[in-house]
Amino acid sequence: MDPAEVTPSPRTTGPRTTGPRAAGPSVRSRALSGMIRLGARPFVHRVPGGAGGIRTARSTVDAASLLMRHTSRVRVTPLSGPRTGTGRGEPVRGEWVVPREGGNADGTILYLHGGGYVVCSPRTHRPITSRLAVDTGLPVLVPRYRLAPEHPFPAPLEDAVAAYRWLLARGVPASGIVLAGDSSGGHLAAALAAEICRTGLPPPAGIVLFSPWVDLTCELSIRAQNGARDPYISARSARRIARLVVGPDGFGDPRLALLTCAWDDAPPVLIQVGGAEVLRPEAEALADALDRAGASCELQVWQGQMHVFQILNRVLPEAGAAMREAARFVRSATEGPEAVA
Repeated sequence: MDPAEVTPSPRTTGPRTTGPRAAGPSVRSRALSGMIRLGARPFVHRVPGGAGGIRTARSTVDAASLLMRHTSRVRVTPLSGPRTGTGRGEPVRGEWVVPREGGNADGTILYLHGGGYVVCSPRTHRPITSRLAVDTGLPVLVPRYRLAPEHPFPAPLEDAVAAYRWLLARGVPASGIVLAGDSSGGHLAAALAAEICRTGLPPPAGIVLFSPWVDLTCELSIRAQNGARDPYISARSARRIARLVVGPDGFGDPRLALLTCAWDDAPPVLIQVGGAEVLRPEAEALADALDRAGASCELQVWQGQMHVFQILNRVLPEAGAAMREAARFVRSATEGPEAVA
């Protein structure tokens, strides 16, 4: 039996929660967590807030991404297309990640990469986006949205809305679009879904959130800090980055607050979160908020896993299983339950 296979375990109330069948994380997972705790975590905690420090961090992350090669079963092509329904002159930029075989042109995954809203790019997240393309057969559009602190919120949301409008104008039906994102990209994907509802755009088929950064004030994660063993991030470093994201206007923009959104008309949602990560309470709070609104939400807590462990899907058995679960959800959302059989 694959130690990372999952078995549904319904909660007595609220969204269904699933997780690894095994008693604990795999040997590979424990080893990698230890390496990341010693290597990446000190770097993340010391990223300066000035422009020079942020530029250095971006260059370092982009260089490190070259070590995580994506599968040859996809082709990656750049995108630069005109915006639709907006006064901004800049085009929608990013990249397409398209399966080389068996692609389905009737749908699209709109993927919003993580990185705390300050670092990373479409290229850094190709291990996730290429796996989604191969497992679902759908092309994945990954926009290059503007980053803080040069462009604080809501600039990233404006760019995400522009990418969604661009897909609709290109003829992709909303019923074939799944929004997805990790960490801050998970926050952005959820904020995009709420903005789509608020502005009356046709809703997407579903939403996939990997380790979403739900609460940029970090109140929930700060409370959980002492009990979490996430080898990658801490609540205190997340809150320091959040101050760069919101800019001089602070946390008052209601589009930042996912837990108080009106989720009544939300499409089906899949949330995956690592059991060891400090953002777990935020993911659970969002699942509860969706459940109270009557939305369909599936929450998966993966025992012993760190923040955005899915990016290691070519190495960790748990990450590979999590990506298969995400593909199952995407197929169900875009093609109907019969496509999952």
